[in-house]
Amino acid sequence: MASTTQLVGTPVVPGIAHGPVLLARGEIAQSALDSFDPAAFPDADSALGRYDEVAAAVADGFAAKADRASGAAAEVLTASAGLARDKGLRGAVQKELAAGDDLLTAVRKAVDSFVAIFTSMGGLMAERATDLRDIERRMVARIVGEPEPGVPVPEQPCILVAGDLAPADTAGLDPEVVLALVTERGGPTSHTAIIARQLGIPCVVGTAGVLDVAPEARVLVDGTAGTVEVDPDHEDAERRVAADREARAATAAWAGPGRTSDGKPVRILANVADGESARSAAQAPVEGVGLFRTELSFLNRKDEPSVEEQAEIYGEVLDAFAEPGPGGQDRYVVVRTLDAGSDKPLAFANLTDEENPALGVRGLRLSFDNPGLLDRQLDGIARASEAAGTETWVMAPMVATVAEAADFAAHVRARGLKAGVMVEVPSAALLAHQMLAAVDFLSIGTNDLTQYTMAADRMATDLAHLTDAWQPAVLQLIAITAEAGRQAQKSVGVCGEAAADPLLACALVGMGITSLSMAAAAVRPVGAMLASVTSEQCEDAAEAALAAPDPQAAREAVRTVLSGS
Repeated sequence: MASTTQLVGTPVVPGIAHGPVLLARGEIAQSALDSFDPAAFPDADSALGRYDEVAAAVADGFAAKADRASGAAAEVLTASAGLARDKGLRGAVQKELAAGDDLLTAVRKAVDSFVAIFTSMGGLMAERATDLRDIERRMVARIVGEPEPGVPVPEQPCILVAGDLAPADTAGLDPEVVLALVTERGGPTSHTAIIARQLGIPCVVGTAGVLDVAPEARVLVDGTAGTVEVDPDHEDAERRVAADREARAATAAWAGPGRTSDGKPVRILANVADGESARSAAQAPVEGVGLFRTELSFLNRKDEPSVEEQAEIYGEVLDAFAEPGPGGQDRYVVVRTLDAGSDKPLAFANLTDEENPALGVRGLRLSFDNPGLLDRQLDGIARASEAAGTETWVMAPMVATVAEAADFAAHVRARGLKAGVMVEVPSAALLAHQMLAAVDFLSIGTNDLTQYTMAADRMATDLAHLTDAWQPAVLQLIAITAEAGRQAQKSVGVCGEAAADPLLACALVGMGITSLSMAAAAVRPVGAMLASVTSEQCEDAAEAALAAPDPQAAREAVRTVLSGS
């Protein structure tokens, strides 16, 4: 066991949980691997045929889980299904088989080569390495006749501990049984973190030494502080859990609308991916949608959907928010145009051979050489907006220059819609004053802004301290953008994962952020936290965070300000 009784990681989802450790390793039984007989496939063609069978089965498994999921979980599971079916991966396996390797070796070498490529690309593409390894384990298990690996089914409430978790594992967790989630690897914007937020499970990632904790040992997880206490005092642990449960009950009663205790309004919005997730989110006390990820509806499409098809899909989301929200306010939907590329390629839109897709032709850049792609999407959005009667804002991702913002705004306004851009590239934050002269609103995507500001792959465990929205440089860029909005008297929102952090949300509001958009599960914790503090406390929290030298110090400083101690 680790030499210390307290381990420290990166906090992701707030909450306190106490229970026995359930370790998820996910390895395939060595005996099954040793007993595999390559002679079962006497030639390359028969081996490739078996590969096609297991690849299809693994992909179908991901797709079935995606059908039962929604939001971020459905997104990453659908992407994994596409990766399992990838023709490039199949071609790499075929090449290794032709060179004389047996099927297991061919799969391993093919995945190794893709992992190396994705890792070298960095950014969002490097995030796919974990998904690839999960796909490899599932394929190998089927080849040797074993069940696909994954999280063991808990027989009692537990704290799930793992080196890392694949999307398929995280998406299937039952919050009633899995009390908290702790991983050794991963950062605050990894797939594990994103899905844990959606499920509302207390979560700490990047926790060095957690795999050394003995199975069945009892641990106390604090998802706010980012700590894991091994074998804590039982009575003290239960007292803290009870206090947290009471606080959560009070949080669950929050019904909106968003405002501080002294009445400063803050729009609380939801992130959605499709009609189903929109209808679910509409039941929460939100004032609309701050991020509709349109590309997620088309990940499996080979051909571009028609304007009519797009209007129907967008209309499902807009219809869900046609009725007034909490307090009787009209609700609105912010539609993001295709954020395709990098880890979310679209067959009908993306280039096929880019050396670094994370820094390549993605988002708005897709329209530079294919303007019709954007025009047709905007036509579909405009039709849906007119039919639904819901106020519709439209924003573009990956905007780097004022000229790009102005040109996009002209296209949107020509269709009678409100135009904005996402602030994900540092240049957009630094030019926020000029951006707001060209558009009606800004929305900060903190996941990409953090990654690009810190030049750090968000899946690299060794760099998890850099891929943290609490980093001073990231907070400074957010503050610059918010101040530009305050001066221009225009809306500046945050729609990245940072908005789901109740502590950081208060500091963001203090900087001048006017709206926060998040997974529906985070709405009440964030809304209740804001309702418990004054706007002056939020401003003091912002000053404390901006003055801090590192993320941990910033968290502690804000916590101190907001607690009044």
